[in-house]
Amino acid sequence: MSDASNTPSTAGKVVVVTGGARGIGRAVASELAGAGAVLALGDIDASTVASTGAEIGATMARHLDVTEPASFASFLAEVEKTCGPVDVLINNAGIMPVGRFTEESDEITRRILGINVYGVLLGTKLALPPMLTRGRGHIVNMASMAGENPTPGMATYCASKQAVLSFTETMRLEHRGTGVRFSAVLPTFTRTEMIAGTRAPRALLAEPTDVAAAVAALIARPRRRVSVTRTAGVLAAVNKLTPRPFGEFMARRLGVHRTFIDVDRDARRAYDDRLAAD
Repeated sequence: MSDASNTPSTAGKVVVVTGGARGIGRAVASELAGAGAVLALGDIDASTVASTGAEIGATMARHLDVTEPASFASFLAEVEKTCGPVDVLINNAGIMPVGRFTEESDEITRRILGINVYGVLLGTKLALPPMLTRGRGHIVNMASMAGENPTPGMATYCASKQAVLSFTETMRLEHRGTGVRFSAVLPTFTRTEMIAGTRAPRALLAEPTDVAAAVAALIARPRRRVSVTRTAGVLAAVNKLTPRPFGEFMARRLGVHRTFIDVDRDARRAYDDRLAAD
């Protein structure tokens, strides 16, 4: 557990984590539970989020469809009734189907944009007004290094995360001086089921606990954005300063240009089947 997550500024805060049943969302929730936050978890998978909530000691854990206004509004209303006013909303829910864009169904394209983009916008639109009224609050949006680094096999996902980055920065500028903070988290390839069946370069891999520690530190000491891992963030920054052909050459050398195209579909089947069932 990071030292920053143990500061008094985290303890006692009412924190909502969407997509909190598994993966990064679960890791973030667990980290914040240890830091003394009052947690409310939401996820499309009602049974799994309930068990996750019980295991980590969340005050509330229930079904949430981030693409449905009525579902999100009722969820936040119950959070306020059960836990108190929301101090921090972590828009974490997201999906990452991979493969060539021309092989992606229109249904999947719409789902990626619906969950990864509209879900973030909707959550912000609903949670923000009470924060503005109180003159305090923090909205943390889970973006991705993929939002700044186009990656073959993830066209729609990259587009969705670039949208999250732009939206977060716009909200920060639009509400400067209100007391409400906006932050973006940019994880690199993270060792969850989202990268199942891929051969992501080890040098660029992060653990869910790495992301969780970064989010906890961000809540304790708000910043506009944080990259996870730090090394991946430095490499991305250096890449922006180099000629594009060189950056693309290095990506090819690392194998990134094939990572999400040459995938093991059998190894990825459990994730893909769950997406189809949700």
